[in-house]
Amino acid sequence: MNRSKVYFTDMHTKEYGEGLPLKLKTLIRAAGIGDIDFEGKFVAIKMHFGELGNVAHIRPQFAKSVVDVVKELGGIPFLTDCNTMYPGNRRHAIEHIECAWANGFSPMSVGCPIIIADGLKGTDEALVPVEGGEYVKVAKIGRAIMDADVFISLNHFKGHNFASLGGALKNIGMGSGSRAGKKEQHTSGKALVDESLCHGCKQCLKNCANSGLVFDEKKKKMTVDYDHCIGCGNCLGACVFNAIGFEDNDANELLSRRIAEYAKAVVAGRPSFHINLLMDISPSCDCHCENDVPMLPNIGMLASTDPLAIDQASVDLCQKEQPLPGSQLYKAVHGEHFVDQGNHFNNVHPLSDWKACFEQAEKLGIGSREYELINVFTAK
Repeated sequence: MNRSKVYFTDMHTKEYGEGLPLKLKTLIRAAGIGDIDFEGKFVAIKMHFGELGNVAHIRPQFAKSVVDVVKELGGIPFLTDCNTMYPGNRRHAIEHIECAWANGFSPMSVGCPIIIADGLKGTDEALVPVEGGEYVKVAKIGRAIMDADVFISLNHFKGHNFASLGGALKNIGMGSGSRAGKKEQHTSGKALVDESLCHGCKQCLKNCANSGLVFDEKKKKMTVDYDHCIGCGNCLGACVFNAIGFEDNDANELLSRRIAEYAKAVVAGRPSFHINLLMDISPSCDCHCENDVPMLPNIGMLASTDPLAIDQASVDLCQKEQPLPGSQLYKAVHGEHFVDQGNHFNNVHPLSDWKACFEQAEKLGIGSREYELINVFTAK
């Protein structure tokens, strides 16, 4: 298999010279973003706006750098993400956009609109066949992401409690799933209704096409008919009170393989480009309403047309660094009962499985784990 090209620059800047946002523009131009035909094309820039209270997420200035280059190339960009399936500040589009504003992302700061890809309630999804999928035959992807002509992922590389790490594949696969799509990746179980949270509004009932929900007129609460519920997750998107959950969370290996298959659905059949920022490498996802101190020093920025290669290169660069004193990684490595899992991310989250995601991605032909790392400021 041919090695994919991954372009790299470190985080150093010269005094009174170009700052990191300008350096990012230089990087993505060198990585061949200009080889994509953007003229008159809608361009989805998929990123994570960060949960309220989290300050490790990507800064708006980096998003603006990508937007500026896309516009220069004739594209029509928008920043996008999908709603979450868990309680927080991004469950529906109103909360989500307000959260993005609070974290510094607005049309004024980034130079383009922000569109929540799966709509107001997280139910506006495109059903996308997964060619070669073993675990997912049809992925549920936020419609605006699939309506775009070109797809760009702008990713904060960091740890993750269930997937080990969050990079391009995680941002594309899990992040692009509608609320029901995220549910499908996390669990194969059927719906559960918490009666203490149910308001009896019946909005979920309107989104159930399989007679899996039954309203209890006496209690004025929704219940589940387990003979008919197929675990599709559509009710999850309709409930704004967090009253609906799901049983039987799947093992992390299966979650990781489904993430890869969702990523395949997103990138297949159209131009894509991917950027990883290896800075503020927190132990957990930006979905958390907090972030701990970074595990590793700021390393650099990477760009590639191959989402698997850029993630593999990111892991390898991280592995060359030593844990920062006082971080969760440092404490884990120096703990009394430490057992080396072979890499920084599993040393923090030993029950997670990023390798399964990478293996599945390569099997599906998304990209290659073999890569050539090119430093754009030393290459001739």
